[in-house]
Amino acid sequence: MKLVVICLFAVCCCFLANTSASTLERKKLQEVLRQLSVVKANLQHNEQMLNTPPKNIEDCCCLSALHCFRTKLQVQFNITERNRSKLYRSLNHSITERGLDFCNSGNVRPTCQDCDSHPKENAREFFNRLESLIQRAIDRLSMN
Repeated sequence: MKLVVICLFAVCCCFLANTSASTLERKKLQEVLRQLSVVKANLQHNEQMLNTPPKNIEDCCCLSALHCFRTKLQVQFNITERNRSKLYRSLNHSITERGLDFCNSGNVRPTCQDCDSHPKENAREFFNRLESLIQRAIDRLSMN
């Protein structure tokens, strides 16, 4: 009898742990979206061209796309500005990365496009695609 109760307790704890992790990731991604909207509203370099991952990125390449966005943000924009710095730190956070890790392929390594091989888009489109990627992650976490 005790073994059954312990097993049920363990299952409930696992369920609650998974729920709270997903909630934490969703909240962090919503914070990223808020910071991104502030940066987009203050964007002054619309004509700047940046390598930009596509909108319809494969699930296993979402983390690679995040790394690309983060790298280009750091290199191409002045991240010492307060709003961009906050966005960069949030994109670099481990919770953000967990929220964008959609790959369920186990040991299979995805062949994701290198960041510099993505076509160049203007800064407005760059931030729109980043926003789309983050929103996709939030939607996916909301379904769980």
